Amino acid sequence: MATKKVMPKRRLENIGLGITGACVALVAVVVLALIVMVAQQGLTTFFVDGFDPIAFLTGQHWIPEQNEFGALPMIVGSFSVTLLSTVFALPIALGSAMFVVEIAPGFGRRVFQPLVELLVGIPSVVYGVLGLYVVNAAMRAIFGSAAGTGAGILSGSIVLAVMILPTVTTLSIDALAAVPNEYREGSYALGCTRWQTIWHVVLKSATPSLLTAVILGMTRAFGETLAVQMVIGGVERNMPTGLLSPASTLTATLTSGLSNAVSGTPTYHALWTLGLILLAMSLIFILIIHLIGHKGAKQND
Repeated sequence: MATKKVMPKRRLENIGLGITGACVALVAVVVLALIVMVAQQGLTTFFVDGFDPIAFLTGQHWIPEQNEFGALPMIVGSFSVTLLSTVFALPIALGSAMFVVEIAPGFGRRVFQPLVELLVGIPSVVYGVLGLYVVNAAMRAIFGSAAGTGAGILSGSIVLAVMILPTVTTLSIDALAAVPNEYREGSYALGCTRWQTIWHVVLKSATPSLLTAVILGMTRAFGETLAVQMVIGGVERNMPTGLLSPASTLTATLTSGLSNAVSGTPTYHALWTLGLILLAMSLIFILIIHLIGHKGAKQND
């Protein structure tokens, strides 16, 4: 009797293992297929169309009509808005996280954090419209004729900073909340003030998780398209000369170019190469996150 009862349980367990294994295999196949497809199309620019990879990555002119493809202006534009938006968002996110976890946890958890998380649900086009009519107008009012239309890297960075703020803030809150209370109690027992405890104990202990939050925010900023395209100016053929100059990003060039590119042409393949660069950068960001997490786990051990 016992054997008969055990056998159905084992069968159910095997069925469950088979289903979960199939799900894992499906995800792995989809990811590998995506990487292979993008790599195949992107590398065609070099192995079939015959473009020099170094010239492609360092060229400063993107003129599809003349078969001249230089990705450097878009790469510089993408990294500029990503890094600058992170610089803008990080102090605000970190200060907000400290307020929620260390200063006013009751009000912060019940009121402030839900308000911040509401920003996640706002569509990108709304941020783009607000940036177009508010941020660009502010740039013209502050910098005058030097800002031109107001569109540029600085405007795009401000809009992106608002967009990544809830992501970095929420992850920073989780990072600070994960620090054991024993660390705080030990610091207070040694006579440290609240600020000394936060600065020297809590933040130091949560540094790996905070770095992960920053990298995830940068990943979000690096892949953003619509809002940035509306406020950055979209000038694809020129290197940006300053924070107020119009520019373009990899994602903006992809969205504006693929709709007009004919399949199989050098322009089509060059745009896929930009997509390959985006994919490679995303994988690098993910690798950095795993390395930081692995280092943090070692420190905790």
